[in-house]
Amino acid sequence: MLAASLAAVCLSGCADLGYYWQSVSGHLTLLNAARPVNDWLGDTHTPATLKTRLVLAQRIRSFAVTELKLPENASYHRYADLHRSAVVWNVVAAPEYSLTLKTWCFPVAGCVGYRGYFNESQAKAEAQQLKGEGFEVYVHGVPAYSTLGWMNWAGGDPLLSTFIGYPEGELARLVFHELAHQVAYAPGDTVFNESFATAVERLGVQRWLDGQSNAAARQAYASFDGRRQQFRALTLATRRELDGIYEPNTPLAQGTRAQAALKTIAMQQFRDQYAQLKAQWGGYAGYDPWVARANNASFGAQAAYDDLVPGFEALFAHEGRDWRRFYDAVQRLAGLPKNERHSILNSNTLEIPNG
Repeated sequence: MLAASLAAVCLSGCADLGYYWQSVSGHLTLLNAARPVNDWLGDTHTPATLKTRLVLAQRIRSFAVTELKLPENASYHRYADLHRSAVVWNVVAAPEYSLTLKTWCFPVAGCVGYRGYFNESQAKAEAQQLKGEGFEVYVHGVPAYSTLGWMNWAGGDPLLSTFIGYPEGELARLVFHELAHQVAYAPGDTVFNESFATAVERLGVQRWLDGQSNAAARQAYASFDGRRQQFRALTLATRRELDGIYEPNTPLAQGTRAQAALKTIAMQQFRDQYAQLKAQWGGYAGYDPWVARANNASFGAQAAYDDLVPGFEALFAHEGRDWRRFYDAVQRLAGLPKNERHSILNSNTLEIPNG
């Protein structure tokens, strides 16, 4: 599963009024469905299992503030039952011979490599149109998104039925990830934003499991995360191979027939290696849907959550594993030009200019 999406809501000024309307109305419906956690806990009709999960979520929320120094605000103190499998369906698209995602631009969020819909059928209709334009397309449901703190005045981002039932470690990971988006955000740089949030989730969930959880939860997370890291390593290797095939991203330079043949081989190797991983995992099939639909768009989207994570983890160590110092450094990076911030995170020195 891809990690949770960034703000899919266009909060102001979209030129596409139909898209703007579905975004605003979808988000308002979500907010109207949310009630304070204490109301759910005091309601005799709330199932005991849900009450247990909500109490756990509040412990995780408190830990995020006290231990990870993430924002203390209105977010994740309310809960909404959406009665569906995802909160938003994201559409991502890439050319036939490139992993570079098509982008959509918004006044506040900048340009992002996806377009989110609160209605799955609308997402699929967008995907069909993009396919007709020659793009490879991937549509996936996401369990949560962040409004970057802009909606805390209206109650903040709520806990949702789409993820409240996650295993303990996964629930903590998701809450830490989404709150991290409220710490730092670089408009138009999805890789920077998602890699930062992924680094926070990884560092934070380990601290949670080590100090706040039990052996069973730690073992469950270690097993699940171990498979995830192996799968991400496989997708990274495949992305690098595809990048090599597509370079210099001018099909006529190599001949589209040659590129097409090499691409087919690379994708088959990916699926063969995944089958070997599944055998090692005892038949665990959690990534089967992703692999079945794997294409340039899905590989390009995965890159946003992975590519700069090692740099952020190194920066955390560079800042003495002090969360506030780390966030200050990330905020300074977010203020730099995109190429410069990426260069610093990929360097050995991690020296960030002041001011």
